Amino acid sequence: MTDADFLTTTRTFYDAIAEDYATLFQDELVGRPLERALLTMFAELVEGDGPVADLGCGPGRTTARLAGLGLPVFGLDLSESMLAIARRENPGLRFEQGSMMELDLEDGALAGALSFYSSIHTPVDRLPALFAEFHRVLAPGAPLFVAFQAGDEHRHHDRPFGHPVALTFQRRRPEDMVELLTRAGFALVSRTVREPDPALDETVPQAFLIARKPAA
Repeated sequence: MTDADFLTTTRTFYDAIAEDYATLFQDELVGRPLERALLTMFAELVEGDGPVADLGCGPGRTTARLAGLGLPVFGLDLSESMLAIARRENPGLRFEQGSMMELDLEDGALAGALSFYSSIHTPVDRLPALFAEFHRVLAPGAPLFVAFQAGDEHRHHDRPFGHPVALTFQRRRPEDMVELLTRAGFALVSRTVREPDPALDETVPQAFLIARKPAA
């Protein structure tokens, strides 16, 4: 599968389900104290006054959380329908359409970057290129936060909410993701794996990695 193939499939899927998704996950950080604490930790690791990017921001709820923590954050997403919701709900924040695989940013432009469950549609053979792009746009010493579902079995969603679209959500082993980040030049700061919470309709562990681009 080429980059164009999986990007088009992902964009089409989220354009179709955007409003339903945003309603279902309207309070996505409520009942998730660990995630809120890790986002706060990430925010405290950001140094300087450069921009922070929420890459694959969806409807912008995590972007808004980071803004509330004092970060000069903007969101980026493939789906224009998701971005329309993000802009509607957060008129004071900046949201742009684009691909994480090819960011329209100068080398070292970002003071931090977040990939909150947004790398889960990237084929495993394209993850090295994705993490290399994250490394390129981060300033020396800047943190990267990557969240994903942990496991080996992927989950395929077919016709969600009755829409005629389908997409596979890829689960990863934390140790594999750490290795890929290390190969891309990052230094691991923390590795957290939370057990699934039935109250949140979870069936697999949730993994959270915070890494840094080494200081020059």
